[in-house]
Amino acid sequence: MDNHSENFTQVASYDYVIAGAGCAGLSLLYYLLQSPVLSTKKILVIDKTFKKGNDRTWCFWEQGAGIFEHLVCKQWNTISIHAASTESFLPTHPFTYKMIQGQDFYAFVMGEAKQRSNIHLQEAAVTNIETQGSKAFIKWEGGSAIAEKIFSSLLTVSQLQKISKHITEVPFLWQHFKGRLVEFENAIFEDTTAKLMDFNVDQKGATGFMYVLPLNARKALIEYTLFSKDICNENEYNVELDAYIQKNYPSMQYVIQHTELGAIPMTQQVMAKSKDPIYVIGTLGNAVKASSGYAFAFIQEQVAQIVSQLEKGNSINTEVHTTRHQFYDAVLLYILANDKMRGSEIFSRIFAKNKAATIFKFLSNTSSIWEDINIMRSLPTQIFLPAAIKVLLRRA
Repeated sequence: MDNHSENFTQVASYDYVIAGAGCAGLSLLYYLLQSPVLSTKKILVIDKTFKKGNDRTWCFWEQGAGIFEHLVCKQWNTISIHAASTESFLPTHPFTYKMIQGQDFYAFVMGEAKQRSNIHLQEAAVTNIETQGSKAFIKWEGGSAIAEKIFSSLLTVSQLQKISKHITEVPFLWQHFKGRLVEFENAIFEDTTAKLMDFNVDQKGATGFMYVLPLNARKALIEYTLFSKDICNENEYNVELDAYIQKNYPSMQYVIQHTELGAIPMTQQVMAKSKDPIYVIGTLGNAVKASSGYAFAFIQEQVAQIVSQLEKGNSINTEVHTTRHQFYDAVLLYILANDKMRGSEIFSRIFAKNKAATIFKFLSNTSSIWEDINIMRSLPTQIFLPAAIKVLLRRA
């Protein structure tokens, strides 16, 4: 490990502990390092490994330049939606659709952390997090520490699978995927357009689509994604990816530069509750948007909110989803989970009848009530209204 790693033989004391060095944990760390008030706080970051490769690609829409703008490896101003024989091409203005690769994000934030003597990195599996008096206590294989506050994002897919089996009050779906970054011998992509959803793939009785995100004329991330109740085995993704590439780019030679495999929960089930001095963030802290699985932008909102509250000495609130948008998410999730309408038809209708900017605002919880109404009017009343009533009755 680096110069700031320690093997603790006794309980060390920190201002903050960040448990989990994924997107949420490292985003929080970076925002703390940028704070003129908090950048000198003594912080421990702990994870079972910091040797993360290019295991994730985060795509999100944004107006203007964001805090990680220099890490954006590609951006698009047009998206396309494909279903059966129909195609929709939508300009994203005033938003831009952006991509950040995991390896660039990890390397940058960890590089910043290693330059700070107040940041300590501990590579170990966490075994316990609990409250001891007014302090937070964390234990790992080989050591322990106390802190004023602990922020944890530690939640594995296997843990989530166990949790999901006991969820009955609200719908639970997985957004699961496998992606390949492929490079062809010849120029075949129009790299100014991101193919956001191509539903011309095996739906597997649920909602399936392909992303095609070209980085240049020869290279693209091609990713098969499903919204369903069960996660596929890896070979099922491979079959669909092989078939899609063969169908759309027949006899074209290509190499696979890297792959990514993942699963994101789509649910409004609370996974864990924050209670001072221990707070949950990221997926564990319900930063994921239930109806779409989008997380990166909400994680940035969540950690920025936490840092602002810490700076002001206010109580910490990690919630980033508004009640109104949570209701819409619940309705859409109910429709998907209960197969009241195929996802391919839902999203095709929404994108066909609305501007991309309006949809992006809706998906980022920044849309107006009137824009929300227009989005919901994209769906048949006989589908949407009973689902809305069902959700309202469940909440009553």
